[in-house]
Amino acid sequence: MRVRKAVFPAAGWGTRFLPATKAQPKEMLPLVDKPIIQYAVEEAVAAGVEQVIIVTSSQKRAIEDHFDLSFELEHLLEDKGDIEMLRQVRAISDLAQVAYIRQKEQLGLGHAVLMAKDLIGHEPFAVILPDDVVVGERPCIGQLIHAYHQHHGSVIAVMEVPPEQTSRYGVIGSEPSADPLDHGRLHRITSLVEKPATEDAPSNLAIIGRYVLTPKIFDKLEQTQRGAGGEIQLTDAIAALMEEQEVFGYEFEGTRYDAGTTMGWLQASVELALGRPDLGPAFRAYLQGLQL
Repeated sequence: MRVRKAVFPAAGWGTRFLPATKAQPKEMLPLVDKPIIQYAVEEAVAAGVEQVIIVTSSQKRAIEDHFDLSFELEHLLEDKGDIEMLRQVRAISDLAQVAYIRQKEQLGLGHAVLMAKDLIGHEPFAVILPDDVVVGERPCIGQLIHAYHQHHGSVIAVMEVPPEQTSRYGVIGSEPSADPLDHGRLHRITSLVEKPATEDAPSNLAIIGRYVLTPKIFDKLEQTQRGAGGEIQLTDAIAALMEEQEVFGYEFEGTRYDAGTTMGWLQASVELALGRPDLGPAFRAYLQGLQL
């Protein structure tokens, strides 16, 4: 069955970016001239996703407005003759079919995914964390979807991290795939450890915010007990799923930026701007002229 739907958890408070996020969702912070969440939605659409399901909260109305029509703005741009900007603005509302679910309490990533159960139904689906911005020749979630269709098991995006950074991530223990077509990127997961110390980590392959999951995950989420902070952890449910189905880790191609941290957001802003044909040359010249 094709992966047609993607869930975007976007209900968190964004406390790392206060006071900027006091009245603005962190997902709407700009990376160059597009909000963070738009990069994630465009990635999903490029991978063939047809329905975008955004899990929001009462403070996130700006996300809904961004992906909706703006008649007044479009009329203004049309009157000014700014056809190119008008085209870009209209394209945002035409990206995909978008549905919204309110998460009334922030009870963890697992709970946010569980909120989408009725809209997903009995089919495989993607989960994309907007904070993780991945840039590459192929959409990151598209690579996972391809691996899912090859092996028919849930697939999690993983990347190598320095051993001293394993305590910041969920880390997998795994066996390599024997399929030569996977080019060593696919791993059958044997264990999941949440934020292990360096000496306790089963590997240096860390989970990042891209998943393709079978609908069986909803049963596991409903059975998962709340952990630290009263939250339902997605990794706990995936660990339970592994007892019944194979789960794979996939080392994706591309560069990942953790735009959920101030430093990661700054790095993404600079490198994305440098990669833009219209901005890159002038911006690079400016940076080279700084007395650093």
